[in-house]
Formats: sequence, structure tokens, C-alpha cells
Amino acid sequence: MKKIALVSHGCAKNLVDSELILGLLAQNGYEITLNEDETDTVIVNTCSFIADAERESIRSILELADKGKKVIVTGCLSQKHPEELKKEIPEITAVLGTSDFTKIIEILKSDEYINAVNPEPDYIYPENIERQQITMGASSYIKIADGCNYRCGYCIIPYLRGNYHSRKIENIVAEAEKLVQKGVTEVILVAQDTTSYGIDLYKKPMLAKLLKELNKIEGLGWIRIMYAYPTMMSDELLDTIASLDKVVKYVDIPLQHSHPEMLKMMNRPSFDYRPMIENIRKRIPDVSIRTAFIVGYPGETEEHFEHLCNFVRDMKFDRMGVFTYSREKGTPSYNLPNRVSTKIAKSRYKKLMEIQQEISAARNRTFIGKTLPCIIECYSDDGEVIARTQYDAPEIDGIVNIKTKKQVVPGDIEQVKITDATEYDLVGQI
Repeated sequence: MKKIALVSHGCAKNLVDSELILGLLAQNGYEITLNEDETDTVIVNTCSFIADAERESIRSILELADKGKKVIVTGCLSQKHPEELKKEIPEITAVLGTSDFTKIIEILKSDEYINAVNPEPDYIYPENIERQQITMGASSYIKIADGCNYRCGYCIIPYLRGNYHSRKIENIVAEAEKLVQKGVTEVILVAQDTTSYGIDLYKKPMLAKLLKELNKIEGLGWIRIMYAYPTMMSDELLDTIASLDKVVKYVDIPLQHSHPEMLKMMNRPSFDYRPMIENIRKRIPDVSIRTAFIVGYPGETEEHFEHLCNFVRDMKFDRMGVFTYSREKGTPSYNLPNRVSTKIAKSRYKKLMEIQQEISAARNRTFIGKTLPCIIECYSDDGEVIARTQYDAPEIDGIVNIKTKKQVVPGDIEQVKITDATEYDLVGQI
């Protein structure tokens, strides 16, 4: 039996693709390993969202080529630069795009170089493949759609993934049921924009309906939604999140900026976001709102940036990420004038994060003395238990460090008394 290794880069959506690739390999009789030293054939699923992600993917490919491996490159980087990759790294055996899963088997059986990248990607989720999970823990991602119909100025994803395609509700529910049977407690719904779910299939937004169906699954603990879009935060969706016991009271809504002029330049919805944020908090009591902003976008002035700083101070987001603008070929913003220097972008990043640190620290202190349900992740090296509240998504938000003599099991949801807090993390006991 031929053994194949896989290296996965990038976001949670890419992780799901990697697991689908592994599922396809398993269906075709291949043995799978995540240790590239155990085989001479390695698939690298790459990321190309920003320059740093590209560099990380290229480093992986070069290291494997240096070891004399048969390297098959797939994902966003090969979709974006198939010819350049082969030219710069001639040892590459094959390149696949973002929507060409099924060609992997053909490539594995061939000794010839194959460029199997479709220049017009159109990602349709392969429902006939059962994912082989790389990480089995308390939570697992479910991709409810892929592609994107928006054309935000900074984003390359629509050009690498094609237009938006939703999966059917019954397929998503069936996948969630299988995950629960395997021991998963929390499912995390991902797409380029989860709130547009269903419009292409059912002619109207159907995320609320999907949540209601998932909420019926016996044994499922939590349901989390990521990557909401500002214009799609309907009262129906907010009321559904508030009413369903398994849907965590957590809204992830990347806003990217606050100033109307900047939003317009970014090809984003340009309106005052304050009433929307207030409405989310009114309709979902005790909600935690996560957002993300870009600083240093072409044309961003000091006045625009100060507007953003004041917006963050006023809105007091529970969780927040900040990114410095990354200039990517093929995006609408690539040739925009009035570029912001790297030095200024970095200083703006630092200032905005410092504002948020104070907000986050104050928010976390409000939990001291309270008892919160927390999902158990793992044990740390020194024997402490690592957990998360419902207000924290894995890997991007904070954790709870728990001291306890009780034997706990990853995936269980335990009541934890919070005893201390830092800017981003909590301390608790069972």
C-alpha cells in the first residue's frame, strides 16, 4: 500500500480541504501519514491570502524538494501562480488548483509533470468524500459554503475560489452528526461569508434555518459561527442565535474599518456600523463580538485612522484582530495610489492593539467570581487544564487555565469558577 504524507497551511477552510484530500486518498486505498519522513510523496496544501502565508508555503515546498520528495502542490498558491511555481521550483511533480481534488489520484499514478490547475476555479464541495480528520479534539470545522460573490479591495480569495456555492442543509447536518459520533463536542461553521449561506441554493439566506436543524443533534454541545458579513446580520438571524441553546453567544463579524471613505475604497458596505453593533448586543444578551480591522490600506489618512481608534474605544469589542494591509497582485487595491508606508502601518497596528488590550483586560476582569461553562481542550505540560469559554473561538481567542484535581476529559463542558484574568486569558478552578 502506497503511503502519502500531507502538509497543510492556511485557514480553517483550507484545513477542511486537506481533510477532504486525505479522505479521497483513503477511499482509493492509500495509507496516510502526517510525517513526511515516512514517505517519498508529499502533498502540500498551500495558502496565498497574504505574502507571509505564501512565504511559509514556499518554504515547506523547498524543504521537501531538498529532501528529494515527490512534491504535489495544491491550494491557493498553486491556483495563483502555477507556472511560476514550476519555473522557480522545477522539482515540483505536479500542481493542482483549489477545485481539482479528484485529479490527485491520476497525478499519484503518473511519473510525468502535470499542471492540473483550472484557470477558472469553481469550488463545489465534494459530498462523496468523507473527511479524514487531521486534528480530533473538542471542536471541528464544517465548511458550509465556499467561494465568494463579494470583491473586497484587498482580498484575492474570490479569484482563487470562484463564486459562492452553498452546501445542502441535509449534507451539513449529516456531517455534523458523524462528527458528534466521533466525539466532537463543538462544530464551527466556516465559509468566506457564513451569513450568505443558502442564497444561491434556496433563493434566500438560510443560516438561521441551518442553525435550527443543527441544534436538534443529540450529543452536540456547541455550535459556533465565524465570518459574518455586516449587511447580512438580520434580526431573524440574531434572534435565532439568541434563542437556540447550543448556539454560542458569539458573533464574529470582520468589519475591516469604520470610516465610510475607507470602506468605500475597500469595496465594503459603507455605513455607520454603530447601530448594527448595538442591535446585536440588544438582541443577544451577554453576546461576545469579535471583529477584525485592516490598517495601512492605500489612502488611509491620520484622520481615517483616528476615526477607527475612536470607533474601537466606543464599541469596546470583546475580541479583535488587527492586520496591516498586504498588497496582493490580482486584487482591486493592487494599483491604488497613496500607499501607506510599512513603518506607519506597523505603528497604527501597535496603537490599535494597545487600545484593544485595555478593553480586553477590563472585559475579562468582569468574569472574575463568575462560573462559566468551559469546553475542555487538553492538559498543559505542567498538568494544568486548558479550556475555552463560549466567548472564545479556538486558536484565535483566549483560553482558560484551570487548576483542578478532578479528572476531566477533552470535549467535556465543565462549570468553571473564574478566579483571575489577564488581557486575553482567564484563570479558573473546578
